[in-house]
Amino acid sequence: MSTTVTDEQIRQLAETAKPYSVALLWWGPERHMDGAEATEREHQRRMVSLRADGVIAILCPAASETLAGVAIMNVPPEEAREIMDRDPCVQARMILCEIHPCHGFPGDALPR
Repeated sequence: MSTTVTDEQIRQLAETAKPYSVALLWWGPERHMDGAEATEREHQRRMVSLRADGVIAILCPAASETLAGVAIMNVPPEEAREIMDRDPCVQARMILCEIHPCHGFPGDALPR
């Protein structure tokens, strides 16, 4: 680490923290079921739509055999759970979803 951060800088940053929900999406037992490709395409369409609507702030599909992806959501955990419970891949058990409350800092973004 080359940047020195003071206690005061940490306190100032902490004061800007905003609550989010993080959805961890794990490949489930029905990942390769009949019709999986069409179901996954609907899942992708839905996730990109939620991103376009601002419900998902950051969407990160994963290139992993176990983790399907991560979504940082702009809604409380209870609402995030309801949204993800309606996902076609979650309903089909192709994806298992964990929802956790988290905090982030306004202005954080993925680099281009």
